[in-house]
Amino acid sequence: MESSSDEEEVRTFIQVLSEKYSPENFPYGQGVVVMPSPPGSPVKDRLFLPNILVLSDSGIGKAGDRSDIAAFCAHVVELDLSHNQLNDWAEICDIVSSIPNLDFLNLSMNPLSGIELEPSMAEVFPRVRQLVLINTHVSWETVHKLTQNAPELEELFLCLNGFNTVSESQTSCPSLRLLQITDNQLEAWAEVRKFGQMYPSLRTLVLANNSMDSVGDSHDALQQLFPNLRSINLNNSGLSRWEDIERLNFFPKLEEVKAKGIPLLQSYTTHDRRSLLLAQLPSVKRLNGSLVTSGEREDAERLFIRYYQDNPQQQPPERYHVLVSKYGELAPLAEVDLSPRRTTVDVRWGDRVEAVALRLEQTVGDLKKHLRVLLQLPANGVRLFYINREMSSVVGPEELRCGSRALHSYSIRDGDEILVVPKVKSRCSSSNV
Repeated sequence: MESSSDEEEVRTFIQVLSEKYSPENFPYGQGVVVMPSPPGSPVKDRLFLPNILVLSDSGIGKAGDRSDIAAFCAHVVELDLSHNQLNDWAEICDIVSSIPNLDFLNLSMNPLSGIELEPSMAEVFPRVRQLVLINTHVSWETVHKLTQNAPELEELFLCLNGFNTVSESQTSCPSLRLLQITDNQLEAWAEVRKFGQMYPSLRTLVLANNSMDSVGDSHDALQQLFPNLRSINLNNSGLSRWEDIERLNFFPKLEEVKAKGIPLLQSYTTHDRRSLLLAQLPSVKRLNGSLVTSGEREDAERLFIRYYQDNPQQQPPERYHVLVSKYGELAPLAEVDLSPRRTTVDVRWGDRVEAVALRLEQTVGDLKKHLRVLLQLPANGVRLFYINREMSSVVGPEELRCGSRALHSYSIRDGDEILVVPKVKSRCSSSNV
């Protein structure tokens, strides 16, 4: 009997696995290699499973026969069970315990809210190094039981779980290197600092899309809490003071910072945001995903000095005085006029003389077109001669022959003269002179 359209069938792990990797779904000649079953497996004539299994969004709610799971999955190292219907840790643990080499487990989007993990069940996670629990709404108690029983756990993903506080664990997890806890509701630094106590070997902390409003500890406290932290992501957090950016320097090994979308930087231009951040973080090698070059750092530090010199009403931070001792007081940048250069010359056409303003970046060809319209010159063409009034008695007129040559290359100055004469045809040739 078919289930109703609004009620999904709850299926077992082994059922989905058998259907997905059955010989019927992978006929010979379709680029799929059929190999012998794993050594010791009672299951015959089956497709040899890959060591990375993706069974997401398959309606899985139960494990099924553990002996069959063990026969199929003895060699499996990565398992993606996201977007299923697993709501019982006993079923999950039956699956995990039957896969002895499991290294990576993704349980994201399974309904685990309010489902507690018994301590004895948690003992089946000793080999897992990467655990993904995004949008499962697991409790902190369950998280702690998992980390306490996964001595090789290195990466933990707890995004979208609605956490606004952090419950401390009595036992630390010294193996954890990466914690990603984006898109939660953490606001107070008092909650964030607990990660340093629970995960003393943490190298990467991803806090993006939380409302954390400060970095509130002292120099010594931050050194002790996060002695190994190399990367922190604060994108779209609530930081609004430069003092919080300065405190990031107290992490002794910090090399990478992401801090886009924070209130502190909203009033600055894109260029100044990066420069002012970079100048405050002398040890950072990668900022907002981009490598920092030595030239960029020096430019940023000089901009930082000039910013506070140009805004004396703002109290400069300690970093300003450090940089002034390095570069000294900097002179204001010279104002460069990038507007087109112009000069005024006398244009002579027969008995007529007109004062004409020239844009010196235009070409000889541009000038001829301009004068043809201005002076209503004949359509059969003209020749132009440049007369330097100071040097005319020495060098004489110079014909402006090359149509693509820029006028500034002739060193034309105010008061010089342009002589316009008509072109004439040679008696010996039909070509123009």
